[in-house]
Amino acid sequence: MRSWLLALLVTTAGLHAEAAPQAYAAKNYSHLLGMAGFSDTALTTHFKLYQGYVTNANLLLKTVQQLAADGQDRSPQYAELKRRIGWEFDGMRLHELYFENLGGKEPLDPKSPLYARIVQDFGSYDSWKADFIATGAMRGIGWAILYLDPASGRLINSWINEHDVGHLAGGQPILIMDVFEHAYMIDYLTDRAKYIDAFFKNIGWAAVLQRYPTHG
Repeated sequence: MRSWLLALLVTTAGLHAEAAPQAYAAKNYSHLLGMAGFSDTALTTHFKLYQGYVTNANLLLKTVQQLAADGQDRSPQYAELKRRIGWEFDGMRLHELYFENLGGKEPLDPKSPLYARIVQDFGSYDSWKADFIATGAMRGIGWAILYLDPASGRLINSWINEHDVGHLAGGQPILIMDVFEHAYMIDYLTDRAKYIDAFFKNIGWAAVLQRYPTHG
């Protein structure tokens, strides 16, 4: 093969490799092991579940891309897999946000901008906490999320069902609590209230403040 043609093929292959989306990698949250109120068994089981979402998100994204490249983007398979992406991707991302706002030991600083906004929108920190707990205690599986509405600056406690249902359009998740049974049944059986209490004792407010755009 002529040298110039070989060089062109190598260059083109490199461009395609660079253009290909990078697969998501599961993050390591083993530093949470030993956290009070969460057994290592519950946490390691939860980590494995999260890793499954990462694997499936990568598989679905790659598969629908290949189907489109093969001209199958009008097929039932393409449509059903495309619908499934939101479930797997949000399952991955919400778990990451959840694990990353755990592991703290200090309460939210009353002098922080987030605390001030909580008081402004809910009347007091205790009123916000009671509303967040009530949201998380609702019957059903899902997530309790403190959202920031960037358009207004308002904070809203919201319930998310099935990972991909109920998100506030444009909302920015600030604090995330998993209330699927797998998050608490190993340690607390059906006593979700005790799990929520343990969650609040372990909120990593430093991470939460980093998500609030006026932190610092």
